[in-house]
Amino acid sequence: MTNEQHINNYPKPMSFLMMVFWTGLFGGFFWGVIGYIAYFFNFTEVSPNVILEPWALGDWKYSWIGKVISLIFLIIVSIIIAFVYYAVLRKLKGIWFGMGFGIVLFLLVFFVLNPIFPGIKPFMELTKNTIITSICLYILYGTFIGYSINYEYEISKVQDKEAST
Repeated sequence: MTNEQHINNYPKPMSFLMMVFWTGLFGGFFWGVIGYIAYFFNFTEVSPNVILEPWALGDWKYSWIGKVISLIFLIIVSIIIAFVYYAVLRKLKGIWFGMGFGIVLFLLVFFVLNPIFPGIKPFMELTKNTIITSICLYILYGTFIGYSINYEYEISKVQDKEAST
């Protein structure tokens, strides 16, 4: 068997943009579920259902179907956030940029977008547990998105370099 035939037997690698999509999808799902767990155990006053409040009417948004639809919205928003990170920060190396990205997202949600979400009290009225838990979740989420995209970007650069030699 020639080398070319042997290489053709392997599956084609996933495109970088598809990897960004899957990173956003998994990040939104995983960290959304962690957010629900933190809310369930009263670590935070802010439920992930808050994403539905500006657009959905009725009490259904607080039932199980509201939780599922909120999680789907979080996944969609997370995919968009992953592509924003890809477009703006993918070339920056290190874990600190992802952590900073998470802090920027926290500030964006709790200060800039706060008036849109009636379920989020003004920042000064939030409990310490809510603030600390939310900051930690956003930092971990930003680190996950940032480090995953940066790692894959660096690996793709190395693979392209090896392929060209």
